[in-house]
Order: sequence, then structure tokens, then C-alpha cells
Amino acid sequence: MSAYDLEEQEQIAELKAWWKERGGRVIAAATLLLMAVAAWNGWMWYQRSQASQVAVLYDTLQKAAQANDLRATRDAAGAILENFPRTAYAPLAALICAKVQFQAGDLKTARAQLEWVVDNARSEEIQAIARLRLSIVLLDDKDLDAALRILGEKPQPGFEALYASQRGDVLMAQNKISEARAEYRTALAKTGPADRALHEVLRLKLDALGES
Repeated sequence: MSAYDLEEQEQIAELKAWWKERGGRVIAAATLLLMAVAAWNGWMWYQRSQASQVAVLYDTLQKAAQANDLRATRDAAGAILENFPRTAYAPLAALICAKVQFQAGDLKTARAQLEWVVDNARSEEIQAIARLRLSIVLLDDKDLDAALRILGEKPQPGFEALYASQRGDVLMAQNKISEARAEYRTALAKTGPADRALHEVLRLKLDALGES
């Protein structure tokens, strides 16, 4: 037997010994790796499937809202909130549904949708929009104390003027004229160059209160 053959047999013997000692762990690790890959692929498939389903529902919702189909709008939004509450579509769906229902005079449904957004939306900007719209619904529903409470939290940057203006409207409804005037002044001071329309509205409100 040549030295080469002897060396090869020694290597084979070492490999057998190594495999006997560690082969089980290698197989277990490989099995776990395959399971992890399978689980990841399954999760990605599930995510794609979920995204596809909610996108279809959201498209249905938008079409129903454009057609002013109250029942279809409510059903589509309800399906999204029930089945896909953690997606980015959910708070947007609730905002759309609330707008349609409010315009139709269904304040109860509009309020419920907006309260869901306030409680569940991850985006602080979307929460700020929901609080503002909820205060409008509450004002229309004559729940004035609740309307003021929802506006009590410090608004997101960029919403200061709108919040102050809305507080002024609620205070006017409570016949608190001087407090309403102060809120309108605050709102006016917070308006920027891009807020020309709001600026004009606030000027009209202050003019109506006898302030030029």
C-alpha cells in the first residue's frame, strides 16, 4: 500500500469518526435551517396574499365611496378593519367610510369609524386628522364637551391652526364668544403662506365677531 493510499484511509477514518460524533448535530442544524427557510417562504407568501386581498377590498371601498353607496362603503370598510386591522389600509378605509357616512348624516357610524382610527392608527398624522374630523362630527351631533376634549391633545406640527379654528367653532356653539375669539386669533397667528383659504375663513369669523 502506497503512502498516498494510507493517508487517504486515515482521512476517511477521521471523517467517519467526526461524523459519528457530530453528524446528528449537523443533520439537526440542517433540518432547522430548512424549516426556517420554509417558514419564511410561507410567511412571505401569506403576506403577499394578505396584501393582495386588502388591496382588492380597498379598491372596492373607493369605488363604493365614489358612487356614494353607503352600504357597500360600510361593508368594505368593515371587512378591512375586521380582517386586516394592522395594515396601512385600515385607517385610510375608516377615514373614507367616516366621510361618506357623515355626508349622509349617519353620525353614529362616522363617529365609530373615526374613534377606531384615533385608537388604532400607527401614524400620528393620521390620528391628528381623525381627531379633527371626529370633533367636527361631535360638534354636528351637539356633543360639545366631547368635541373639545378630543381637541385637547397637542396637535401634530402643521395642525395647530386647524385645531385652534375648530376649538373656536365649538366654543362659539357653546356661546363662549370671548374664548372663541381667542382661539380664532391663535389660529390666525398659526396660518402660513400655504393656508390662504383658512386665513380668509378666520378673518371672516373674526369680522363677524366685530374684530376687523
